Amino acid sequence: MDNKNILITGGTGLIGKHLTNALLEKGCKVSLLSRKAGDNPKVKTYTWDVDKQEIDPDCITGIDTIIHLAGAGIADKPWTDERKKEIVDSRTKSIRLIYDLMRKKSHQVKTVISASGINYYGDSGDKLLEESDLPANDFVGNCCVEWEKAVDEGVEFGLRIVKYRTGVVLTQEGGALPKLATPVKLYVGSPLGNGKQWVPWIHPQDVTDMYLYALESTELAGAFNMVAPNPVTNKALTKAVAKQLEKPLWAPNVPAFLIKLLFGEMASLVLGSTRASAQKIQDNGFTFRYPDVESALKEIYG
Repeated sequence: MDNKNILITGGTGLIGKHLTNALLEKGCKVSLLSRKAGDNPKVKTYTWDVDKQEIDPDCITGIDTIIHLAGAGIADKPWTDERKKEIVDSRTKSIRLIYDLMRKKSHQVKTVISASGINYYGDSGDKLLEESDLPANDFVGNCCVEWEKAVDEGVEFGLRIVKYRTGVVLTQEGGALPKLATPVKLYVGSPLGNGKQWVPWIHPQDVTDMYLYALESTELAGAFNMVAPNPVTNKALTKAVAKQLEKPLWAPNVPAFLIKLLFGEMASLVLGSTRASAQKIQDNGFTFRYPDVESALKEIYG
């Protein structure tokens, strides 16, 4: 894998940083596409502006693999109509900008590995969701469909395309876990809603490993759920965090109506139940380092 020349979009985010370091350790050459100049001397940063449809034409020179992680944070700001458009456009217009460049300029790109979201399936109760299941007809579900559709436009170049529907990445560095753990540490932690909703979680190391696996496994193509093989309910996850932090759980559940009042449409991100299967990626030969939430939390807080 040490002869790979990889371009990462959205590489300055949490997953991008971990992945960049892992790729450099493997001897890969890594470049980033970013709105501003980078600060990693080992990585060449090319600039682009998706809104203005501007991109440095040299960014694909010599590149064989594109890893597409770019996209405005789903839960960072309230879902106004303007923000929703930004969330979708930042994912779809960005990859189309690269494909547009590939039409104009000779290149050696063979593979595109793209993020997508596990909220593709929406609130699906207790059903064990496989990649062939239909998407949800809600904002995030439609966003994921548009995202994947834009990435799939790369078939015109004969590319191998892998799309990872990313679950809830458990890390102390950001995302859902600190939001869940902080009340637990303050002795006011409790499940959200009825607590029975399934959380499609994954350890960040398994996220990185899965991207590396897609690079190495040249036959791998299509959509895959990027989730641990043992999903847990919100209540079970809250209990597991409390146990790891050695804190009691005594507060009553946070009522669903209160969450909806506070977060509006975004409440679906924490109240929705998505029980996703990891069987397809396992059947393709991938092995998880952290298949259960106890071992994952032990490493995270270890």
